[in-house]
Amino acid sequence: MEPAHSTVLKPGEISRARDFASALSPQKRLLMLLINYWPLLHLVSIGVVIALPWTSWRWRILAGLALLYLLPPLAARLLRFVSPICEGRIPVGSRTYFIWWMMFNLQVVFCRLPMLEEILRLVPGLYSFWLRLWGARIGRLTYWSAGLRILDRAFLRIGDDVVFGAAVRLNPHVLAKNENGQLELILATVTVGDRAIVGGYSLLTAGTEIAADECTKALFVSPPFGRFKDGVRIKKPNPVP
Repeated sequence: MEPAHSTVLKPGEISRARDFASALSPQKRLLMLLINYWPLLHLVSIGVVIALPWTSWRWRILAGLALLYLLPPLAARLLRFVSPICEGRIPVGSRTYFIWWMMFNLQVVFCRLPMLEEILRLVPGLYSFWLRLWGARIGRLTYWSAGLRILDRAFLRIGDDVVFGAAVRLNPHVLAKNENGQLELILATVTVGDRAIVGGYSLLTAGTEIAADECTKALFVSPPFGRFKDGVRIKKPNPVP
């Protein structure tokens, strides 16, 4: 059971929650709720495929694994092909926002059950190949340390011979208010150059760029559109329209 204080929102969090709710009509809130059921339906469908005696156990398990690991990235690729997402500032509640929300929910199973990705990382090269199925651009010989977490797997551009330290977080989206006080989604690719090393427990947010041959310290935190080059963190001006 979680401690009681973990459920108490800070004033800023309460304000953001109210802003988020006010940006969505009742119909859009219902749509978000329906989309949120995808991870559960995904797992239920896998269980049904494996449990029903339609063929031998071997083929049922293979079919379940295909549904688990291949259906979400391929569905995400198809979704982006049908409805391309332009990176930048996306108003909450817009059509583009809901396309992104559908893509995000295709990934939620792996966010909730990180061991599923850790299993892929046991086989050298397999995890990078799987991320490419989502649409990420991953170079050769990338090392993914244990505990690494990724959101928005399609919005990654990783160079060759890159090393990620333990428990690094790659988060290509953030929620923020614009100059008019309206809540919006900022979505932008996280880029890491060739031969870069990202220190353990670091956080790289939307639009972050780590230059080639750089090495960040542990616990490095990059704000949206931050750039790290020559050992210095630089914030890019006016990163998105």
